[in-house]
Amino acid sequence: MRPTGPLHLGNYHGALANWVDMQDRYDCFFFIADWHALTSDYENPGSISTFVHEMMIDWLSAGLSPDKSTLFVQSLVREHAELFLILSMITPVPWLERNPTYKDQIIQLENKDLSTFGFLGYPVLQAADIIMYKANGVPVGIDQVPHVEITREIARRFNFLYGNVFPEPEAILTPTSKILGLDRRKMSKSYHNAIYLSDTPETIAAKVATMITDPNRARRKDPGNPDICNVFEFHKLYSPPETVNRVNRECRSAEIGCVECKNLMAGNLIEALKPIRDKRAYYEAHPRLVKDIMMAGSDRARAVARQTMDEVRAAIKLKLNLA
Repeated sequence: MRPTGPLHLGNYHGALANWVDMQDRYDCFFFIADWHALTSDYENPGSISTFVHEMMIDWLSAGLSPDKSTLFVQSLVREHAELFLILSMITPVPWLERNPTYKDQIIQLENKDLSTFGFLGYPVLQAADIIMYKANGVPVGIDQVPHVEITREIARRFNFLYGNVFPEPEAILTPTSKILGLDRRKMSKSYHNAIYLSDTPETIAAKVATMITDPNRARRKDPGNPDICNVFEFHKLYSPPETVNRVNRECRSAEIGCVECKNLMAGNLIEALKPIRDKRAYYEAHPRLVKDIMMAGSDRARAVARQTMDEVRAAIKLKLNLA
């Protein structure tokens, strides 16, 4: 994940919850991609280091464990940069220019100058991040499959040119719960419509109170349609089945109003996030422990990366014997 701000419920349901589940079934490497953050935020990098620390706290609070997975920071494993450089020598520019995310981001982030080599070449760095650990699988949503395909193509080209060093990773499609922001747009810090994992109960309650419900329900006595109500989608994630059934029934008959419905959901959401808040409070009180976890994970990742780079240098005949 790129450390560009605090994590919200969209991040949690879109990726983090699946990562927590996967670490019990796979040998996992999860890293904070601070170099990747520079591809779009190179003009204002000052907050990245703060976001790195906060993101690790979010990860630990959500259930990622340094005892089960390797948790590290990209820039602390310099071998990523070396492999990126080598892969950039063999990656055709048209492969990067056809990347759909590259085209989309150029349009969406029109307020930023993204006409840089780093932004165009970020899939090459991403490929280095993945194949460095000889990953067999990468957990992604369906919209990110093209990213994995570029990685597979780059690994395939390296193997063709220099011999079989890297496996071609498969995309592991992970189930995601679609969760929208307070205004029914995609949940994003850029839209100021997010509920963050670090929000206090008071903040969560205040945010839920502003959520858009059924736009056709203008008055309390008007029947509503839960199927188009964002609050009801949150109920299905955070409320017990009996509450979901009750809201579904009583909204349609106007027995329950939007204010009561929101208050009910907010209480269940706050309760569901309590274990994350409690863990966050612990790690916030122990910043040295968070730093030690990042360093230990980066040391483990670096040991693997060094071994991989020895193989890469040998494959491209740059392993010099100066004895």
